[in-house]
Amino acid sequence: MKLKQILFLIPILIFFSCGKEKIIQLPETDNSSITKITDVSAAYLFYDETKKDSIELNRKNIISTTNWLVNVDKRLTLKQAIPSIIFLQNKKRNAEVHKNENAKNYFTCSNPNIQNLAFIEFTDVVYHMESSEKYFSNTENQIKDKPDQIVGIIAHSLDSITINFFTKGCSLIQTSNKNNLIKDLIGDFINVGEIIILIEFNQNLTFQDYITFKSLLLKLNLNNVTISNDEFIY
Repeated sequence: MKLKQILFLIPILIFFSCGKEKIIQLPETDNSSITKITDVSAAYLFYDETKKDSIELNRKNIISTTNWLVNVDKRLTLKQAIPSIIFLQNKKRNAEVHKNENAKNYFTCSNPNIQNLAFIEFTDVVYHMESSEKYFSNTENQIKDKPDQIVGIIAHSLDSITINFFTKGCSLIQTSNKNNLIKDLIGDFINVGEIIILIEFNQNLTFQDYITFKSLLLKLNLNNVTISNDEFIY
């Protein structure tokens, strides 16, 4: 019996496979820049309390040449979810046949403001299951053509965010939270020269926390700012 998907009250996906019901609680976002995607297939990361690592990946019906919708239960931690997401990314990136360079990857979310689904793209994100400090301690991983500023953001939790501003040999460290993050980033330090932002997430953050944080950064629309595709899970 093929996996059937039913949308139920938007925040919840209910599945029936071989007569068994499975539920995914979708993460919520207030971003609505992408609300419709065509030519898709889907993968599902279930939260399963009966399993040792509380996660189950279903990718049986995913097609490598399509856009991928990755449905992740918001209760999973990054430590649980990201390895499976890396696995999926590598399957598409390393495909030797039936490859579509224009196919993209999206996280499926619920947007309560529009009472509909919304999608956050992560096609080019490269996940590292280590701290940025450890990664960049390897000289092969150093940032080439350094910008005027490097801003390191460490999300310990949504209410405890560390912002490290490195500019012209000086540094400034300040703390922030989800309510003040964008205001702090567009202050005096972010408006001068070219800036690259490196993001680091605590591995114990839930996937909902991760999507909330990603949604915040999508509001940062400045011409001189580039958000690095490298994301660090420590």
